Amino acid sequence: MESKIKISGKEIIALDFKPGKWFPKAIEYINKNQLIEVEISTYLEQFKLGSEIDLLEKTADLIINIKVENELEAINVNSVTKSMETLMKTPTIVGGAIMPDACPTGPEGTIPVGGIVIAKNAIHPGMHSADICCSVMLTDFGKADPKEVLDAAHSITHFGPGGRDRDVQFRFPADLLLEIEGNPFLNNQKCISAARTQLGTQGDGNHFLFVGKSKNTGNTMLITHHGSRGFGANLYGRGMKIAEQFRQKLSPQTLKQNAWIPYETEEGKAYWEALQIIRKWTKLNHEVLHNATLEKLQIEKENRFWNEHNFVFKDGDLFYHAKGATPLDEKFMPDITGPRLIPLNMSEPVLIVEGKTTENNLGFAPHGAGRNVSRTQHRKSKTGTNEEIFEEETKGLDIRFFSNEIDITELPSAYKNAETVRNQMVEFGLGEVIDEVLPYGCIMAGNWQMNAPWKNRRRQDKKK
Repeated sequence: MESKIKISGKEIIALDFKPGKWFPKAIEYINKNQLIEVEISTYLEQFKLGSEIDLLEKTADLIINIKVENELEAINVNSVTKSMETLMKTPTIVGGAIMPDACPTGPEGTIPVGGIVIAKNAIHPGMHSADICCSVMLTDFGKADPKEVLDAAHSITHFGPGGRDRDVQFRFPADLLLEIEGNPFLNNQKCISAARTQLGTQGDGNHFLFVGKSKNTGNTMLITHHGSRGFGANLYGRGMKIAEQFRQKLSPQTLKQNAWIPYETEEGKAYWEALQIIRKWTKLNHEVLHNATLEKLQIEKENRFWNEHNFVFKDGDLFYHAKGATPLDEKFMPDITGPRLIPLNMSEPVLIVEGKTTENNLGFAPHGAGRNVSRTQHRKSKTGTNEEIFEEETKGLDIRFFSNEIDITELPSAYKNAETVRNQMVEFGLGEVIDEVLPYGCIMAGNWQMNAPWKNRRRQDKKK
């Protein structure tokens, strides 16, 4: 076929494809983009089996970089492994791995935290989750006083739900707004509003602002951990709806949470571009907080680097879905800025690591310490008041909760043993630690729901 010749359904049938509801859209796409023969074959591959693609009879190869060291971990590891084995029957999948910080995040077949899944020519929105591009950024403040850095950052950052009031919003770049408006997944008022108001905010949960000192240099380091907030969550929601439409046509047997968008489709290309815009926004979300803190203290940064997790990384026609896994290989990071960061918990150092791709790490390292039990289970396991538990677990540290309410599910005991994770990183070749940021203190959202505005209103209404 020549690129300038308009094709019809006859030509597609001649290539051994069964007629289906997807024909008109495929014909329109091929003609609109003037695809040549090889490009047409690649594009049509997603429709090869007509309306239904069976699950894999044999699961794709799964590499397990975690081992059981106590009874509690056995329950967690068995659950993670079983879930990944079910997921690895998804038709697009060609390989995967589990990291030492792995923990379950949903029903069987859902990618766990600490899971890596490689898909061919497919993007699975459910495998990067709603917290798209959750990431970590470090800025070197030189010999600045860590308390002064934490105090300054505390006066600037924003944790909890929603965004910033209009009078304290950061200036939004015009070029980034144009990119957002030019993408069909992002060009809606909900996305644009979230992008504007939530710039310079950190959300809640396990997101943090950490200050410590480099073990190597003694310099004070500011580290932030957060994702794309409501901006990314909106893309995730729209992506899941489109993926579900493809799942119903292409592979009804595939679990809903593992639905995919074929990359070679118009939707696939647009979704990939949307992910890159989300990545750019999230990096900026870190930068505005770091830069404002530097400016307040009138300090010039000495160094800065960042890396993401909860993201999709492309290598040719392979898409690496890293749910809570840190990219080691430079090919995954188009703007590589330095070594990678792995936080463990508020009382442990943030690890600064480097590493190369090996057979078992697939080019990734863990992203943190992970959990062996849920937040609810951890809360039930603790005795004493929140204040007593907090005092015991944070001695010697300057730990603050933005909401002024302690969240004991973010204290060190809520996470896996940090030494165990570090030992398994060495054992399985998951990155080399080249420096550590020793903790001074950190800020987290805290239990902001305890005194949420709507709860206060209810209490006051009852008093009337």
